[in-house]
Amino acid sequence: MAVKIRLTRMGSKKKPFYRIVVADGESPRDGRFVEIVGNYDPMSNPAAINIKEGRIAEWLSRGAIPTSTVSSLLKKKGINIQ
Repeated sequence: MAVKIRLTRMGSKKKPFYRIVVADGESPRDGRFVEIVGNYDPMSNPAAINIKEGRIAEWLSRGAIPTSTVSSLLKKKGINIQ
């Protein structure tokens, strides 16, 4: 089971916000997930990023792979991926 850290879309039409979740790599984008580890609101100015840093670090140590978008969000918050 390849575990990924990725975004899942929430919110209404033309007003999206995203949850940062840990999910199985084979489940669909808005489907089943293991844990919510943060959220991202691109509509606020500046974009709001809230992350549970301890949980992210634990999942990364277990071998979870962040997607490219989540990787860039983590870098903006100053969290080292390696």
